[in-house]
Amino acid sequence: MTAASPTVTIRAGFIPLLDAAILILARIKGFAEEEGIDLVLVRESSWASIRDRVALGHFDVAHMLAPMPIAASLGLTPFGGAVITPMCLGLGGNAITVSNAVWYGMSMAGADSGGDPKRMGEALRAVVEERKRKGLPRLTFAVVHPFSSHNYYLRYWLAACGIDPRADVALTVVPPPYMADALAGGHIDGYCVGEPWNSAAVVAGVGHIVTTTSAIWKSSPEKVLGARADWAEQNPEALSALLRAMHRASLWCDSPKNAPELVELLSSSRYLDVQPSTMMAGLTGRIALGDGQPRAVTDFRYFAKRAATFPWISHGLWFFSQMARWGQIDLTPATLDIARRSIRPDLYRKALGPLGIALPNASAKIEGTLTMETPVATANGRLFLGPDGFFDGRVFDPDLIEDYVAGFEIKGPGPLEG
Repeated sequence: MTAASPTVTIRAGFIPLLDAAILILARIKGFAEEEGIDLVLVRESSWASIRDRVALGHFDVAHMLAPMPIAASLGLTPFGGAVITPMCLGLGGNAITVSNAVWYGMSMAGADSGGDPKRMGEALRAVVEERKRKGLPRLTFAVVHPFSSHNYYLRYWLAACGIDPRADVALTVVPPPYMADALAGGHIDGYCVGEPWNSAAVVAGVGHIVTTTSAIWKSSPEKVLGARADWAEQNPEALSALLRAMHRASLWCDSPKNAPELVELLSSSRYLDVQPSTMMAGLTGRIALGDGQPRAVTDFRYFAKRAATFPWISHGLWFFSQMARWGQIDLTPATLDIARRSIRPDLYRKALGPLGIALPNASAKIEGTLTMETPVATANGRLFLGPDGFFDGRVFDPDLIEDYVAGFEIKGPGPLEG
């Protein structure tokens, strides 16, 4: 589809987060229009609204949590309906924030401003254990949705540090824009969320960022473009045009010289409605960890670099493995097949291959083996991937999911309120 083609309207929902940037910029920089797309953006405050409005046909596509299309396709959401992932919206960009009181306890137990997940987890475990000894209530941590990367990253980190997320803490759901306010009001003790809502707590003086998800799992996947499977099947050219527009937006967003304009555009009340200065931390990766001044966090976020928008099947299957680990779904050949088929790198290649850009030859990879940025061969030159290690040294082979899940000592169903 070209700009001369008849205009096709695509309705897209989004949550006010930095990782909605390439969807938003595809419209406001004119990339979608140049592809013959009238991209209508609708802001929502909760992931539950995004989930339901996609299922009900209010939206054709949406800025979505990476595990959400998988959960929808598996029939785990209220209205069901197959949803696919033809594109990712970037890598990284999340962090874990705790209240001032919890941070004080952690700092007394050895926490610092380095952001190392292992050290931070050990300090938090000391706080959790002290509260147990004193008979105090469990700490409450918030995530944005039961089927969210935040839920799985937070649980993964806690469990790997000896904190059982089913018993040692309480977990609840809070929409991203309300996280800092919930922390300030004492309703929760910590949370995992995307930027700018970690930095917002720091700016407001109500919380401390302890670590980032890019430290827990380097080059970790984040949000995706979710599309109703029936709409994608009926509108293949429109979807390809949208992917091309979003690819151009990802390159624009990843360019450091565009950062000031990007945060200015996103600060509008129509989009994130947050001060540009608060957003700049999450955009540039200069995060105020612990009690420290803003510091550069390596590989905090990518919009385009390292195949950041490529929908790796292995990323999706890692989320599926965590659904199985925590008792949200039974791991069977049938459920595994549904999860696998909801990730659509073939549609990504169809849309972007003709542009001559470097695309991965493989659709899945073993996660956690790259220790440095590594070149890989493609049909159009070289592409750099990684590093992609997990902080605890585990490796995820998508062909050995059953063994992977069985290898965790802490696993099984546990409550998630909200």
